[in-house]
Amino acid sequence: MAAMTTINHAARGNFGLIWVQTKGHTFRPYAQGAFYLCMSEAEWKDRAELMRKQFDNDLPVAAAYDMMERGELDQILLGGIATCAVAKCGCLNTNTLPLETSMLVAAHRPKAPTAIRTDLGAIFISLELSRSKWLITSLSPGGGEKMSKHMVAAGDVAGMLARFAELRKKAEARTGQCFPIIVIQEAGLDGFWIHRVLQAEGIESHVVDPASIATSRRRRRAKTHKIDGEALVGALLAYKPGEPRVCAMLRVPTPEEEDRRRISRERKALTNERVRHVNRVKGLLFAQGVSGYEPLRRDRRKRLEALKTGDGRPLPAHLQAQVGRELDRLELLLEQIKAVETWRDAMLAATEVVSPAPAMLLDLKGHRAGVCRCSVVGGAVASLRQPATGRRLCRPRADPSQSGSVDHDHGVSKAGNPRLRTTLIQTAWLWLRHQSRSALTLWFQDRVKHNGGRLKKAMIVALARKLLVALWKYVSAGVVIEGAVMKTA
Repeated sequence: MAAMTTINHAARGNFGLIWVQTKGHTFRPYAQGAFYLCMSEAEWKDRAELMRKQFDNDLPVAAAYDMMERGELDQILLGGIATCAVAKCGCLNTNTLPLETSMLVAAHRPKAPTAIRTDLGAIFISLELSRSKWLITSLSPGGGEKMSKHMVAAGDVAGMLARFAELRKKAEARTGQCFPIIVIQEAGLDGFWIHRVLQAEGIESHVVDPASIATSRRRRRAKTHKIDGEALVGALLAYKPGEPRVCAMLRVPTPEEEDRRRISRERKALTNERVRHVNRVKGLLFAQGVSGYEPLRRDRRKRLEALKTGDGRPLPAHLQAQVGRELDRLELLLEQIKAVETWRDAMLAATEVVSPAPAMLLDLKGHRAGVCRCSVVGGAVASLRQPATGRRLCRPRADPSQSGSVDHDHGVSKAGNPRLRTTLIQTAWLWLRHQSRSALTLWFQDRVKHNGGRLKKAMIVALARKLLVALWKYVSAGVVIEGAVMKTA
């Protein structure tokens, strides 16, 4: 009954109470009583008057209460609640007061740091883009922690710039200063034209890789434009003071650089489509018992007419017509690939005036067969300042997973630029074929032999890393790769 009496009296303290009594007479009590924390001197005086009116004549002697100043409270709680102004203690037994550490609650921290930085030197804005609407999320100086959100129609550049001007005007009215604007957006379907518009207006703009922004893995997370916009602002706030690894900002190419990339990418798409048509033709014929037919040969149509099924019959009429239409599409693709390669050769010839990297790579034996790869690797190598930059771009390395006694290998990392990584691996295989006496090839063969012919996949990735560094030295400083054979004139 004593415990129940204490709870009834303590319950009048409401939400400012720290409980120090467990339930029931069979449980060990922490202490028989409670503290009520007052957050100001005025509240302490009001509480003292209320306690005097209600309990001075009703409480038993054993259930007396004390009104304590902050210094007395610090001594009793061993400094556990140092930020509270004053407190009231009501207890049945003041000799049993050793509180558990988990019950020491800091109820009020007026000078604690806020969750979001408010000492801003600029207006931070994120753009969450979609096909129908653009969400503008901003955090301005003098506006506290709250982020403002404004929606404009997709493609309404004038409305977006008007909103930026309004945010700058409000910040200047609050603080009396004119602040710059810093904008962040995710790389995606909209490309880089919005970034270029902002830069033309004198606005600092950043494009971030959306996969590089950290997210919580505790549970399935909610995803909305509002949440993503706030996350982008938070990433920008962390990136600007000098934390480079909080996210990965893209190096936006110039319009000319972006246009030069289209040739190799279009050729890759056309080549993939050619493979699909060839496999389709072979599959249709194989279902009739026909094998060995090559759709890429020049006499493909003549050989098609002479084909027989596996049981000796001529090809059915509808099947032969379907294969003929597939060959029509295949021949169209071959013409388009030839036209694209003509454009590519002209671009490489024009590039020699600006950068000798592609031409120098073509001087190596075997690289004429991979001329498209030379255009990709040569452009990447020529733009690198350090070899480590190229390794970060393509990330051809192992992907370990180590934690305590757990030690696994997830294989070759798939991070970085996938096209450059694929091209480097293909170039490494070409290097082994055409540069069989070079030092890099001998190193690869020695390592594979040492492993008993195993781990070729890991070794070709290692060779690609070494080859990238060697090609960078060759292009930038003229250091010829040891044992490499140059193309004859």
